Amino acid sequence: MKKLKDLYRTEDLYTGYKELDDALDELTEFRVIGRAQRRKIARRMAKLVKTAGFKKKVERSKRRIASVAKQKVKAAKLAKQKVIDKYFPSYKKMALPARVKIDQKIGQKYGGMINKLTTRLMKVVKKKEIEKVKQARARVQN
Repeated sequence: MKKLKDLYRTEDLYTGYKELDDALDELTEFRVIGRAQRRKIARRMAKLVKTAGFKKKVERSKRRIASVAKQKVKAAKLAKQKVIDKYFPSYKKMALPARVKIDQKIGQKYGGMINKLTTRLMKVVKKKEIEKVKQARARVQN
């Protein structure tokens, strides 16, 4: 079985500067950590989790993740709507059971296309979201 060290070519890491190469050597070495050291790290992390700064950092991270998820949902809806407009122009006029059937067809037949469109539309949605936030901040300041 190959080890992680074997997968990385070490000659690519070296730059020619002795100090930097020594630092890279330290980074690429894998050390075994004992139980006592793990406990010490665990205690340090437990203290860190309780601090106000860390809690704020976690909260910001969760907010970012939530906003990205919302953007992805918006982009997916736009992508699905584009597919519907292109292949099923009379979708809005159809009865509910017919729309459900078409939704299933779209999921099966055009799922890959929707995924690709979603990734492309993420940029557009993100720009619109940033613009929306800027306008909201400007309204608050005025």
